[in-house]
Amino acid sequence: MERLYKVSEVAKMLNVSTVAVRKWIRSGKLRAKRVGKLWMIPESELKHFLGEKPREIRAVIYARVSSHKERKDGNLDRQVERLRSYCSAKGYKVVDVVIDIASGLKENRTGLQKLFNLVENHQVDVIVVEFRDRLTRFGFEYLKRYFKSHNVRVEVVEESEKGYLEELVEDFVSIVISFAGRIYGKRSQKFRKIKKVVEEVVSNDS
Repeated sequence: MERLYKVSEVAKMLNVSTVAVRKWIRSGKLRAKRVGKLWMIPESELKHFLGEKPREIRAVIYARVSSHKERKDGNLDRQVERLRSYCSAKGYKVVDVVIDIASGLKENRTGLQKLFNLVENHQVDVIVVEFRDRLTRFGFEYLKRYFKSHNVRVEVVEESEKGYLEELVEDFVSIVISFAGRIYGKRSQKFRKIKKVVEEVVSNDS
């Protein structure tokens, strides 16, 4: 939320009287908003009054698909274009486009690691993603909070995801096979049997 200044605070910053500030407000020279009984001046209006240009918002687009097949089908390119259009409409300057071709369950994605570096080096103000699970399948709120600790916000263009059923199935298969490997060992006959059954079921349904 944008910071709001009291009349007295603005007067002190500009080294003028509160009477002068109120006069500017009444004449429309300095825009302010009523908050209860007080006039409050938004930071952006104060900067405009002082002749400062608004700070450019640096955006990084993050797009992800789970397989090279999805990329070949053009899903990744369309995702990036939609996000570019969104940033353009918001007036953001796109400083980088980061992509991943990997499951949203994978934590050591190349693109995701690059995103961390951009955030930690203060090279971005906002990360734009199409859906929450483009960034991560689980733990979105943890990532959002971590980025916020570096003064970077995450903007999700669409709150409810439509489609991507194939990717959800692939992630489900990865989870089942991963847990089976941990429980029975990847060299065990039990693991190989479970892996074969799961892959056959998914193949028959698709």
